[in-house]
Amino acid sequence: MIAVALGANLPSPRFGPPRATCEAALAALAERGVRVLRRSRWYRSAPLPPSDQPDFVNGVVAVETKLDPATLLARLHEIEAEFGRRRGAPNAARLLDLDLLVYHDRVNDGTRGGPILPHPRMLGRAFVLLPLRDVAPDWRHPVTGEALAELIAALPSHQEIEPLD
Repeated sequence: MIAVALGANLPSPRFGPPRATCEAALAALAERGVRVLRRSRWYRSAPLPPSDQPDFVNGVVAVETKLDPATLLARLHEIEAEFGRRRGAPNAARLLDLDLLVYHDRVNDGTRGGPILPHPRMLGRAFVLLPLRDVAPDWRHPVTGEALAELIAALPSHQEIEPLD
């Protein structure tokens, strides 16, 4: 399984509210040879770490592609830029955020080049793990061996997240 996380908390001048922007990003993936196989519900989540920025819309998709991980990540960054994202301060509000979470069971700590896999900050984040459960409930972390249900049970209780539908 290859999984990509989507998120946004600022309206886009081109696509409208964050949810519409995330929907448009799904179409942009398809235009770049990334086929969406399964998608989560959309979730509303409070910013992490807590701040006064608007809530996020988050989701996860399982995809199929012939692109290698580095090329896929580059395509995700291209889409972000096309949608108006400008990288700046970490955890800042954004028009669109696309993260490569997992690429099959591939593990890369970054010392060999290419993206770090699985995504180094996915653990402990409800806005990633809960949507991931919608598309891959039986997923296990390839490094720790923990089941997704265990990772969700260990989430800090202070993270605010709820399905939008």
